[in-house]
Amino acid sequence: MSSNPVAETVASLMPRARAELAELVAFQSVADFDQYPKSESEGAANWIADALRAEGFTDVALLDTPDGTQSVYGHLPGPEGARTVLLYAHYDVQPPLDEAGWTSPPFELTDRDGRWYGRGAADCKGGLIMHLLALRALKADGGVPVNVKVIAEGSEEQGTGGLERYAEEHPELLTADTIVIGDTGNFRVGLPTVTSTLRGMTMVRIQVDTLEGNLHSGQFGGAAPDALAALIRVLDSLRAEDGSTAVDGLAGDSVWDGLAYEEEQFRKDAKVLDGVELIGSGTVADRIWARPAVTVLGIDCPPVVGATPSVQAGARALVSLRVPPGVDAGEATKLLQAHLEAHTPWGARVSTEQIGQGQAFRADTTSPAYRAMADAMAVAYPGQDMQYAGQGGSIPLCNTLAALYPQAEILLIGLSEPEAQIHAVNESVSPEELERLSVAEALFLRNYAGS
Repeated sequence: MSSNPVAETVASLMPRARAELAELVAFQSVADFDQYPKSESEGAANWIADALRAEGFTDVALLDTPDGTQSVYGHLPGPEGARTVLLYAHYDVQPPLDEAGWTSPPFELTDRDGRWYGRGAADCKGGLIMHLLALRALKADGGVPVNVKVIAEGSEEQGTGGLERYAEEHPELLTADTIVIGDTGNFRVGLPTVTSTLRGMTMVRIQVDTLEGNLHSGQFGGAAPDALAALIRVLDSLRAEDGSTAVDGLAGDSVWDGLAYEEEQFRKDAKVLDGVELIGSGTVADRIWARPAVTVLGIDCPPVVGATPSVQAGARALVSLRVPPGVDAGEATKLLQAHLEAHTPWGARVSTEQIGQGQAFRADTTSPAYRAMADAMAVAYPGQDMQYAGQGGSIPLCNTLAALYPQAEILLIGLSEPEAQIHAVNESVSPEELERLSVAEALFLRNYAGS
């Protein structure tokens, strides 16, 4: 990284950043309070509120959102007449999944192989630390030249929409000229990237019932309709022979015209086992950024250990459907529910329930903020031009903010590059990426103030 005062300050702050990220990762802030204590999320929220106050933020508040979680808000006044930039991150995290699969404890930040491991290290507690580093660097080098608002969401991973609904009820709170969403990531480590599109998503729970109760498989199997077998059939109908998503009435032939994603690189990033084929058709970028993708997230059925020789009377599953920009998530939900109901065999009783939804997003990459970010990233990543990539994941808040503030420019950056393995075991963050992106964000704020 070329020498400049901002970069030097960020470099000097990295030990503090690691210590703070360790404190934040230690909170088991999974916003599913059936699995994890609400006090863990409240602890993380209070930690962020205290950090904002320590940086001179005013109007710091814990916002009680309609889904029962808290988002943290703060305002840092800038010079008179300056533009306003909203910085976003979320402090809730995915469950650690199989803790036995972690090489180190998931809620204990651990150094290994040049990376920092822990749940939320990249997604997205590291994003909050990135914002703090950028602001501290500017304060040490003449001051922050814009008005800054920070919003740290408490339930992004759950898709329950608490902050979206709160923002709709209080539209004045998050108004800004530009919004920086710190919840995506570079295409690969060392390649500065802004995310220009996000897929939307919906989640649907399906319940299949066939009998009043389980039956002995020897006495009744072969004629008694098996609810688990029926569920397997209907779930299998969601994919074509090549693995492409095949929801009746949902188009799946769009193409991606931006940054290419080579198949061998994708296999490496996704850690696909040798000899196992990729699914779907078209380029990898088509499949993960421009087309719908269905995933069975979970099935309620007897585990193998302790299973009895029974015909199952009922079974249920949770199904996720990602949809590209241009596809309305509400319409996709209706198509998914109709498909599940139409493909349930044997006259089995079936019910579906939507439990989460977010719209897709497409950014305007021709705006002044994008030019300011491109210049900033060129300094933070010498010799590298800023790239534009899609993101297969969803950030439902983006469309809410775009609808509430149609004149605002929205940029998406972050620490969730492929090696981070977000949502999986052994999630990690690259400290070098944290340092470089913090420099880029600081320089962006300065460039944008003068543009």
